Amino acid sequence: MVDADQTFVIVGGGLAGAKAAETLRAEGFTGRVILIGDERDHPYERPPLSKGYLLGKDARESVFVHEPAWYAQNDVELHLGQTVDAIDRTAKTVRFGEDGTVVHYDKLLLTTGAEPRRLDIPGTDLAGVHHLRRLAHAERLKGVLTALGRDNGHLVIAGAGWIGLEVAAAAREYGAEVTVVDPSPTPLHGVLGPELGELFAELHRERGVRFHFGARLTEIVGQDGMVLAARTDDGEEHPAHDVLAAIGAAPRVALAEAAGLELADRAHGGGVVVDAGLRTSDPDVYAAGDVASVPLGLFDTRVRVEHWANALNGGPVAARSMLGKAGEGASYDRVPYFFTDQYDLGMEYSGWAPPGSYDQVVIRGDAGKREFIAFWVAQGRVLAGMNVNVWDVTEPIQRLIRAQAPVDTDALADPHVPLENLAP
Repeated sequence: MVDADQTFVIVGGGLAGAKAAETLRAEGFTGRVILIGDERDHPYERPPLSKGYLLGKDARESVFVHEPAWYAQNDVELHLGQTVDAIDRTAKTVRFGEDGTVVHYDKLLLTTGAEPRRLDIPGTDLAGVHHLRRLAHAERLKGVLTALGRDNGHLVIAGAGWIGLEVAAAAREYGAEVTVVDPSPTPLHGVLGPELGELFAELHRERGVRFHFGARLTEIVGQDGMVLAARTDDGEEHPAHDVLAAIGAAPRVALAEAAGLELADRAHGGGVVVDAGLRTSDPDVYAAGDVASVPLGLFDTRVRVEHWANALNGGPVAARSMLGKAGEGASYDRVPYFFTDQYDLGMEYSGWAPPGSYDQVVIRGDAGKREFIAFWVAQGRVLAGMNVNVWDVTEPIQRLIRAQAPVDTDALADPHVPLENLAP
């Protein structure tokens, strides 16, 4: 029985943590809710950091999950700029890293997120080397792109994933020169495969982005603390005034690991192992968002998803599960979903189709005009779907994925056959 005497602690001040706190109150929990975030900013959403906010199209205030006053109005004890450096699962306490304050919990939720992977090469201590994960990073990078565009400066991006490409698009809109370096043969190779990856390469080449595939950065050359160039392992040297490291993110599991919670192996993306109710190996500790390794029943595996929808939906599920609720709202069974905006291309992706899991890609629509839906199919079964500049189709795409049944691929490719007619 949950009552007013209980204390629920949330460690991690991002979207998942904020939505969990919101859901606890919406579900009628009257006990203490303590939300601890290591940034001084109120909880915010991350997609605008590489999209609208970075481009200067969205105001800073638009990124926040709630108005600042919401936390006090809903009796959520918000500790900003604070870290937790230890969990005592026996005593059921967390310890603040700054002053050693110890707080008791009845239920604990970890939404510690992920952190950018670092380039392990000479020159990363130069002033012009950047990462993009936090609001402060985006604020700094926005100023950098403005200056590069004004001065016809060069940005080298290590990594042709979503963050790398979105920043490349933003940089070109500011007028900066852009070179993207990646060891794969196409952008997004591990997510979209060569067929669709090449489509994104062409999108960016048309806007003047240069790609250097099949290579890695080996050194960032500088003078007087400033970046001058970036060298790759095939002997090339690219002029650069700034470098962005966009080589992925690692789950922030140090706290969970020190507490002895079960972690997923690297083959499954790492992270804290949770069940469908987002409970960890300790029944009083939960995890959600980028740090959680969630079972994906549709595909008989577990995955760690680093996208906005995972945090948006995972926080509320964890909250209901902490409250002891059962059923649909307290179990995480979402189809993985993410989106991107680059230049005039908007895209949504649903599903999970890693390399080697599918035997064909079916295209519905006109890929040349970048108005189409792509389906990753294995033995006639739809594993994933990506709609490019085609809208209001996420629900039928996800129904096809959930059906787990073979479909007629000719009908799947035919825009005249409604998607709703294909799911059994």
